[in-house]
Amino acid sequence: MKKTKRSPVFRRAAMAAAALALVAAAGCESVNTTQGGTIGIDRTQRMSSLVSEQQLDQQAVQLYQQTLSGARSKGQLNTNASQLARVRTISQRLIAQVGVFRPDATKWKWEVNVIDDKEVNAWCMPGGKIAVYTGLINTVKPTDDELAAVLGHEIAHALREHARERASEQMATSMGLSVLAAITGSQASSDLGGALANVMFGLPNSRLHETEADRMGVELAARAGYDPRAAVTLWTKMGQVGGSAPPEILSTHPSAESRIADLKQASEKVLPLYQQARR
Repeated sequence: MKKTKRSPVFRRAAMAAAALALVAAAGCESVNTTQGGTIGIDRTQRMSSLVSEQQLDQQAVQLYQQTLSGARSKGQLNTNASQLARVRTISQRLIAQVGVFRPDATKWKWEVNVIDDKEVNAWCMPGGKIAVYTGLINTVKPTDDELAAVLGHEIAHALREHARERASEQMATSMGLSVLAAITGSQASSDLGGALANVMFGLPNSRLHETEADRMGVELAARAGYDPRAAVTLWTKMGQVGGSAPPEILSTHPSAESRIADLKQASEKVLPLYQQARR
């Protein structure tokens, strides 16, 4: 059989595809960052060795301090003592339960602060660096149970290392682009600190990550003595904020109907934990 001579363009494309496949496979490991808990989170995650937990925690400390410094310079950090006390009290009760999912997290250097900003948002960086915006408190007006649902959800993201998982994907993509650049002559670069800032403040979480955080969050709340069913009313209220432009915290979340249905099922599953904690 006569061989067909392939064009240079075809050969470069084949080389690029092979190189990208090698990059995607290299340096990745299958891990499960948390124990399943009663709620049963058992998905295996793919993490890049280029993005270690320790490296990301160090970057998180720097980024968190930069964020606090910026808020402090504008007179926006912890301006309301009663709000701060409330958020920290609820957070501490939730943090006391994190060992159920990962025992090492009980030794994290947790920090909790409130930033005076109209944005309806809250987040928890790797290593337990939490911020709640007053826009969430003042606009949604959550009960303590509902605020526990928000905080439990954000803490779950950190426990599950969703930021590291997303940064791993970014770094792998960046490496692939670098390999492609060597073949095509274009340019690409990667930076772990930039990747963390992007996944925390730029890119929205995936629907899979949001579902995991929802389920783990209701279990944390229940174990801390907060009614897990409040997650249903909380996210219903959140969905009503902003009309056609929902808050940033809701970006790419599952549809309202599927999310509420899942939350109802999850909260019922962990309801005995709440009832036991309230005795």
